[in-house]
Amino acid sequence: MNTDVLIVGAGPTGLTLACTLARAGAAVRIIDKSSVFHRHSRSKGANQRTREVFADLGLGDAFDAVGSTRTVLRKYRDGVPLHDADVGAGARATPEVPYPTGLALPQFRTEELLREGLAAYGVHVELGCEMAELEQGEGGATVTLTDGRRITAAYVVGCDGGHSAVRRALGVPFPGETREDQVGWVADVEADGLDRDYWHQWFDEDGALLMWPVPGTRSWQLQSSVERDAEGRVLPPSLDAFQRLFDKHARVPGVRLANPTWLSVYRVNSRMAERFRTGRVFLAGDAAHVHPVAGGLGMNTGVQDAFNLGWKLALVVRGRAGEALLDSYDEERRPVAAWTLDFTGDRLRAAMEGTRRPGVGTEVVLTDDGTTLGVSYLWSSLARGGPKAGERAPDGRAVDGRRLHEAFAGPHFTLLGFGEGGAKALAEAGERGPDGLLRTCAADDTARAAYGIGAEGDALVLVRPDHHIVLSTTADRGAEVTDLLLRLGR
Repeated sequence: MNTDVLIVGAGPTGLTLACTLARAGAAVRIIDKSSVFHRHSRSKGANQRTREVFADLGLGDAFDAVGSTRTVLRKYRDGVPLHDADVGAGARATPEVPYPTGLALPQFRTEELLREGLAAYGVHVELGCEMAELEQGEGGATVTLTDGRRITAAYVVGCDGGHSAVRRALGVPFPGETREDQVGWVADVEADGLDRDYWHQWFDEDGALLMWPVPGTRSWQLQSSVERDAEGRVLPPSLDAFQRLFDKHARVPGVRLANPTWLSVYRVNSRMAERFRTGRVFLAGDAAHVHPVAGGLGMNTGVQDAFNLGWKLALVVRGRAGEALLDSYDEERRPVAAWTLDFTGDRLRAAMEGTRRPGVGTEVVLTDDGTTLGVSYLWSSLARGGPKAGERAPDGRAVDGRRLHEAFAGPHFTLLGFGEGGAKALAEAGERGPDGLLRTCAADDTARAAYGIGAEGDALVLVRPDHHIVLSTTADRGAEVTDLLLRLGR
């Protein structure tokens, strides 16, 4: 066996999974078919829940240092600016929600930061490794590369995008639709003379052009309607075509687009794999689901897939949990993916309708649901009852002054205790609980309301490594909590 887990695909999903596994002490390898790391903008950044994930992995400060929390949309019609919208205006951190806004940064920078975090564990992306074949048996799985090399692993995870070779090798259907009538161009270009304080959005009756200033670079991400040939076929994107569209919609004299480093055609896809697990092989991110970009959930959903799967795989390969625990990944994340397809489809419709009105831009796609702070697993077999079981565990304060999310950070479960009886139960649980798998934390009373616990009385709340509540119960049931962890997945 070459490794515990082999990850195919080194985008944000695969890298988040690799960081989660490596931190937990699992042996992991991550391969990618590309020969070099890309420098494309692609995803525009992390939403509020993904920022919590990155902070848990110890990368929060690194991301905050390079990303931007301020995004101002300037909307035009017929070249005239009509309205500015600061999408994060007035947002403030609360004790329960440490990140009130998303964080804007290009995908290549997200991947760089994740690779740096992964390198701290001695793990590096292996480039130029394209999968040709995949086989699996009772004892593990084997990936054969196009150059003939073979890698064996206890488990394989396909994080290799919408055209996933892993998914195809498994024969997993990927039903859904590709909308040929909903197509656009996207590119990275330079545009000296355009004000970088704004995400410029020109929506006219006969087309659209959006220019997003890529943080930390001189580039802009350009999104636009397309040009077609005489037969109505979409033409390939080009710098000359972008300039024609810019001159037509922006009407800003003297601005010349230059240095296109990424040019692509985007078609609206909505697809979801029929299953996310086949034996010892899993699918995550775009390999498992693709959906419209409206709402900005593509990369974020993949990162959160990885955070859900990572702690479970780590416990199983380290012998701390039974293999049945892994079934909860498909059980929990497929319904979330289905919701995401519905949500982004709805947001796309809202954008297409809203931007027909002068002065309206992509702010119409933004809702509280887009933070994904409300994503929960109420139906999960791991939600064992009590107030808020299955929901995201809010932040707050411990009695020693720490933030609760700081106490959660790491590959362990956290048992929160409320009240005097809760503190006593924590001491007993610390002695009886599985070594290294459970940590205890006395919660400040100010966190009671957020956790659905009354103003008086003693209580215990068990929180998973990915910040979801397993169980809320009375302080006299601490033994049940430790027994649950001892039987996890068995």
